[in-house]
Amino acid sequence: MKSTTETLESKLRSEYFSKFPKDAAHTIDSFNTATILAYLKELRIEDAREVFFYLSSVTITELILEVDDAFFKALFLKVNTHLAARLLSRIDQDEIKMKLDLLPEIVSREILDFLNYKEDTAGYLMETDVITFKAHYLIEDVLMRIRKRGNRKLMVIYIVDDEDKLIGKVPIQLIAIAEPSTKLESLMNLAPSINAMGTIEEILDAIEKETLLQIPVVDINNVLLGIIRNDALVSASKNEITEDLQSMFGAGKEEKALSKVSFAVRNRLPWLQVNLATAFLASLVVGLFEDTIAQITILAIFLPVVAGQSGNTGSQALAVTIRGLALKEIRISQWFRVAKKELMVGFINGVAVALTTGTIVYFWTSSLGIAIVIAISMVISMLIAGFAGAIIPIGLKAIGQDPATSSSIILTTVTDICGFLSFLGLASALSSALGIV
Repeated sequence: MKSTTETLESKLRSEYFSKFPKDAAHTIDSFNTATILAYLKELRIEDAREVFFYLSSVTITELILEVDDAFFKALFLKVNTHLAARLLSRIDQDEIKMKLDLLPEIVSREILDFLNYKEDTAGYLMETDVITFKAHYLIEDVLMRIRKRGNRKLMVIYIVDDEDKLIGKVPIQLIAIAEPSTKLESLMNLAPSINAMGTIEEILDAIEKETLLQIPVVDINNVLLGIIRNDALVSASKNEITEDLQSMFGAGKEEKALSKVSFAVRNRLPWLQVNLATAFLASLVVGLFEDTIAQITILAIFLPVVAGQSGNTGSQALAVTIRGLALKEIRISQWFRVAKKELMVGFINGVAVALTTGTIVYFWTSSLGIAIVIAISMVISMLIAGFAGAIIPIGLKAIGQDPATSSSIILTTVTDICGFLSFLGLASALSSALGIV
């Protein structure tokens, strides 16, 4: 009889967790980690994953340290990599490495990318071990969880929505004197924040403007990532002043305005040589159509037009994509969505520019054939340029290279070659049909 009752309870619990994962997560959030894990392992992995990520970030952090490798991999295999990074950032660096080694390389690389910030950014300075609550939580629930944490530095608690987006804050003093049955939303105030890519100067300005002792750090979607305390900011400011003084004497890692000539040459010359090689490659493509240009000399006049427009199209896509990668707005796994968008933009812009270009060329040359060739070439080259501008930086990022370093050189090569090839190739192939010769 006891076994039957236990089986029935387990089925009812599984059904409840499956149909109401958010409510179930709130119910078990205050249980000890062993009990929560036992409940989660009773469920199908899809249901367990959904309940797991509805738990509070504090509880999830504790569970990550307790869960076995197989269950961790099952939970995190299909997780949003940005969310995974926020959760893993709360544990020790050695533990992070061990956990990431359990996941596929592309997933772990994306998570690691979100965990790494440059030294002069808010993301680098923040503490990720921040306690958060939902607006509907009662004061008695909040106090119970605060006592469980035992954090003596806690001055403010932050309120987030179901997507972990920052919506407000409540000072700890108000919580201490509020009635146990009071909801957090009735005590909540707006919480000024700083983007994770914000500079030290921007952090200082925000703290001074709002007279804050600490400031929350958010991503581009306003998701709370951590907090920066005054002591960390003071320390960082001192380090930055020291680095600036060292840079004045050429001790910086990157080239400055007054760096040594040898240092500047050493950094710039290799890329100039690479650029020279790509320029000769583009010239080689033009050379393949030497006979066509000799017969239809006016084609040479329009080569810079095609190459220039495709180059500008690629540069626009490149700038947007690199910015998205730098701000962690997009991930490597989203390459298809980004490329698809830039293909569509390139096609629409290509058609619009082709109509204008074709009209101008027709009145310039009085040749409908050349006008049609350059119009078709413009659409093709701008379509390819938009795609290349999106895929090149993402590809470089995927193989562990800095997209900002060499993307533009690769892109210039692609756009020049595609522009020349499409224009001169079409002119050669259609010269007789369109009566260009």
